[in-house]
Amino acid sequence: MGAGKRPLYECHSCGVTYPKWQGQCSDCGAWNSLVESTICSEKLTKSSLKPVSWMDVSVVEVRRFLSGIDEFDRVLGGGLVQGSVVLLGGEPGVGKSTLAVQLAQQLSQRGQTVLYISAEESVEQVYLRAKRVGEGAESLHLISASDMVGILSLIREMKPDIVILDSIQTVSYPGQGAVSGSVSQVRYCAQELVQCVKALSVSCIVIGHVTKDGQLAGPKVLEHLVDVTLCLEGDDSYQFRLLRCFKNRYASTREIGVFDMVDSGLVEVKNTAALFMEMASCSNPGSVISGIVDGHRVFLVEVQALVVSSGYGMAKRTCLGVDANRATVMIATLEKMLGFKMASKDVVLNVIGGMRVREPALDLAMILAMGSSLLNVSFGRSGVLGEVGVTGEVRSIPHLTQRLDEFEKLGFTRVIGPALKKGLPNLDRLRYYGVAHVREAFGLMKGWNEPTINEGSC
Repeated sequence: MGAGKRPLYECHSCGVTYPKWQGQCSDCGAWNSLVESTICSEKLTKSSLKPVSWMDVSVVEVRRFLSGIDEFDRVLGGGLVQGSVVLLGGEPGVGKSTLAVQLAQQLSQRGQTVLYISAEESVEQVYLRAKRVGEGAESLHLISASDMVGILSLIREMKPDIVILDSIQTVSYPGQGAVSGSVSQVRYCAQELVQCVKALSVSCIVIGHVTKDGQLAGPKVLEHLVDVTLCLEGDDSYQFRLLRCFKNRYASTREIGVFDMVDSGLVEVKNTAALFMEMASCSNPGSVISGIVDGHRVFLVEVQALVVSSGYGMAKRTCLGVDANRATVMIATLEKMLGFKMASKDVVLNVIGGMRVREPALDLAMILAMGSSLLNVSFGRSGVLGEVGVTGEVRSIPHLTQRLDEFEKLGFTRVIGPALKKGLPNLDRLRYYGVAHVREAFGLMKGWNEPTINEGSC
């Protein structure tokens, strides 16, 4: 061991380091997973670093590549930045590789030299999938490889405009002493790849796997190394996919992209307002339409509630698409403020279309949907907006004007929402009913439709 260096043992399963070797990692429980490495303990006697004055900083205009997929460019903030590294994650089968192939095809048709590296499939498999979703140009090059040394040599020799690697967990660097996908391999391969493409000003899209908890697999340093972190979300039961941005060094992270998964690949969805809503069920008891904001987009979603007498000793609460804890608070508020006996009722809350809503603006819609189901009242073609406190007050929500605009575009004539301190926005055909408490909102609902109260329902 050289001077100034001391041994360090790292677990290739979880990345935890130890000062001496041991048979089992005490953090993750893996056996024989510790690999020896070294750290340098020498101290610099004189720094060669020179800071730059604020006034002397020169800014170079960022060059972007338009991918030809508007939803993808929207999430990135206007296109793929030259020399940037984008990490794309998602559940197995959600469409990561399909989106990557479509990006490669579109970019090559726009004159960019694209190198598509697949470490999971052969070139023939990638070609067959690519033929199903579109056509590529001559500047699109395919290769199947998992050796990181060979991949880096090819990138330096070819110097393409865009590199797409599928995926970072399936490549390995010889000499690291661990299998591909381990913490040490993912971290080292990612570091080498980022250094290579940054030095050549090559844009890179890296596909990453996720764990069973939905988090990106590998060490957290993987997300810190890249410039942009994207996640493609979706449910196997539904065809819609949402592309979210969790980190972006060049633009905002508030934009989302919406796609429709069809036989020919991912198709962009331009009009997202009524994506998760069915007008045919608006006249049914227990159905309420609300408007949520995700990123900079407004979605009108249908909240359905089913409240029935429990046949067993303990009432059940089933929540699909809404936060279970928040739904429990709304059930308690409904019982306390409106007098309904919910302890003996089974409650089912569902957001139609597979949308997962975490926004508090859905609170009032949940309460009125449950009340509509309890009283067997049809709420009709009306929108409901507002956050509800535990004491029943209806609180204001952001982006109210944008939500009301979408309701008006889709032909709604009335919306219940929080009482406004300022004047109403300009509305042509839509009438806005501002309420300060859930009792006022419930009174409006009963005034619009005569309830048919079943015996023993309250």
